[in-house]
Amino acid sequence: MGNKYTKRYTEEFKRDAIALVDSSGKTLTAVARELGISSESLRGWYRRARAARGEDARGELTSAEREELRRLRKENREQQQTIEILKKATAFFVKESDR
Repeated sequence: MGNKYTKRYTEEFKRDAIALVDSSGKTLTAVARELGISSESLRGWYRRARAARGEDARGELTSAEREELRRLRKENREQQQTIEILKKATAFFVKESDR
């Protein structure tokens, strides 16, 4: 986790800061300066919010896409394990039928 110098901001504060960037017409850096926060922090929040809304042109996944990817990867792992078990069972039964 962060050290004692790391500031933690609430989700509400982050949402309000992002909304201010969208509505004010000011640059992200100017809004960050007004709020007294790091422009890099605000830029990260803004980028994640846009990606979650599906607006990011940088190719980042939306939160729904990330969740689907996580689910599909888990399903893929389970299927790979099933395939390995079936391969071993097949080899076992082939040996048994040769006797």
